[in-house]
Amino acid sequence: MQKSVVILFLLFIALSSCQSGQKQKLTEQQKKEYVAKGDSISDFMQGVLLKNVATAKNHGGTEFAIGFCNMNAIPITDSVAALYNVQIQRLSDKNRNPDNAIKTLDDSLAWQKIKNYSSSFFEQQPSGNLVYYKPIKIGMPTCLKCHGSSADIESNTLALINEKYPEDRAVGYSQGELRGMWKIEFNQ
Repeated sequence: MQKSVVILFLLFIALSSCQSGQKQKLTEQQKKEYVAKGDSISDFMQGVLLKNVATAKNHGGTEFAIGFCNMNAIPITDSVAALYNVQIQRLSDKNRNPDNAIKTLDDSLAWQKIKNYSSSFFEQQPSGNLVYYKPIKIGMPTCLKCHGSSADIESNTLALINEKYPEDRAVGYSQGELRGMWKIEFNQ
């Protein structure tokens, strides 16, 4: 009897360890909940960044805001990510900061979906990662002062952008145009 209990226990442990390595398929309700969380987090993140950039711009003009973004955009993003226990990135094929470049196949495929359909989506990637993507568009005329055409960006502003971001590609946009995407990866 004791031997059969030990065998059952070992069988239980073996089955449990096999299942823990497998990805669990999410229900439609769980997917909807992740989309709602992603919407909420990305909206909050966008608001925090816009508020901080507007405050910096009001404090010292566009050039001051560029310096502020250069030093603070990623730390602000990281602090919001920590608040929600997620990883947050802004990604683009025309990035300003090299940290915001699209670097993985999954992100490249997501970017193609965003470009083709211009809507947010959630996916469980082949790796098992749970990720939400959302388009970022040029939403206000003020954005064009740093991301617009050469007619929109003052020469001293462009010079500072080139100094802070020597490989900048985040210019030439128009109002309402797709600028990038939010990527929110949920910790499991």
